[in-house]
Amino acid sequence: MKTVSVIALAGMALAAGPTMAATMIFTGTAKGAQGETLYQETHTATGSCIDGLFQPQSNQIDYRWPDRDEVFARKALEYPGSKLRPVVDFRQPEFSESLSIRYPESDVLVIDWQMPKGETRTFDVPYSSDVVVDAGFDNLVRKHWSQLIQGQSVEFRFLGPTRGEHYAFVLEPTESAEVGADYVFQIRPTGMVLSFLVDPIVLGYDENGALTDYLGLTNIRENADANYTAHIRYSVDNWPECELTP
Repeated sequence: MKTVSVIALAGMALAAGPTMAATMIFTGTAKGAQGETLYQETHTATGSCIDGLFQPQSNQIDYRWPDRDEVFARKALEYPGSKLRPVVDFRQPEFSESLSIRYPESDVLVIDWQMPKGETRTFDVPYSSDVVVDAGFDNLVRKHWSQLIQGQSVEFRFLGPTRGEHYAFVLEPTESAEVGADYVFQIRPTGMVLSFLVDPIVLGYDENGALTDYLGLTNIRENADANYTAHIRYSVDNWPECELTP
């Protein structure tokens, strides 16, 4: 019986595939419309290599002004469930702002937003499997990598955390004079009203599936009433010992 148990366990391990810890470190430099450097961000994503693919478990993001080494804002992402919907903890002390997103139930997420002007808002938002939260868009791209690079599009719903609602969006290949990446995609709203109010986000990726460019509205405040719109260019400082895309 002991021999059979060992063989059975070995078979289960082989079926599950090899797993090992992995870390991906990448940095981004955000620039404004005139080419001025607005801020820099450092991402430390930890996870595992499972069956040859990197699976993120957390990402710590530190934001710094270009002329100072001090961290002025932080975001922590955790992926205990879906890779499309991380747990979010964002803080920008200069404006006394914080934002958290949690999932206390399987179909309801909770947003707690401490606004720059002192007011606090809480939203209970029902959600389904096609809802994407925050940086989950990056994993959405990799999940549908094959069809995107073949010219196909992906419909999904994107959470607007400060509005307490999610909206219909599409992820699709595009062209951009400003983003010269191996692959260029955009995220744009499909609803008529929202499409007039929200500009598309343009994304650049290299052939390995790493994000190289983000062009659009950011989560970093320019002032108490508006966030920066920026072109963020990314470079990888440490690659995981496995692939990012199938």
